Amino acid sequence: MTALLDVRDLSCSYGAGPVVTSVSLTVEPDQALAIVGPNGHGKTSLLRAISGLMPDRTGSVRFDGVDIGRMRPDAIARLGVVHVPQGDLVYKQMTILENLLLGAWANASRSVTADRLDDVFAIFPKLKERQSQFASSLSGGERRMLGIGRGLMMHGARLLMLDEPSLGLAPIVIDEIFRCIATLKTRGLSIVVVEENVTRAASVASQIHLMDRGQFVWSGDAADARSSRKLLETYLGVGE
Repeated sequence: MTALLDVRDLSCSYGAGPVVTSVSLTVEPDQALAIVGPNGHGKTSLLRAISGLMPDRTGSVRFDGVDIGRMRPDAIARLGVVHVPQGDLVYKQMTILENLLLGAWANASRSVTADRLDDVFAIFPKLKERQSQFASSLSGGERRMLGIGRGLMMHGARLLMLDEPSLGLAPIVIDEIFRCIATLKTRGLSIVVVEENVTRAASVASQIHLMDRGQFVWSGDAADARSSRKLLETYLGVGE
């Protein structure tokens, strides 16, 4: 079976400073994978490189057998790669519905967009209830849901890459976010989630990569990550 995402020896840099060095990973259809590690060690840059947002990069990136290593970000997105950056990147002076419709920029018809909107509202019913309100009225957790929902508005989404979806949120809100991610796993999406909290990551991912100083220093099954406490405490600490 061809991997949905196949990354080989990927390196990228900001100017003269390398931020990702010789990273390789594969994501199979319907698989959820997590990348964990301290802040500032290359996790976000890795997602940006896969999405085509890091022009200074080397190595191979293939999506469903197609070489996307030199494609523009919009062309990569059209293939079904959805990248949801960290933070509350929503347009606060636009309504929730308007924010969501921005994610439908490449859809071929209104009927396709309507179908995607129904799916997003089924996953995030709070957004449906408040769709006519300005995004500025949302809590931090609700804005995070809106960002994910906007990404899912793209017709043909097949790979969802989430960068720190729990960052800065209260534990009860994080629970809700990860319940939504678990729901997305049942809808035929492959998922790559960048996350600091190993326990949270292991709750949705089957495989975990530990990243430190731009490299993967440990990789294994989620169950093994939970039991490798000494190794993970060296880099992260483990806890709720």
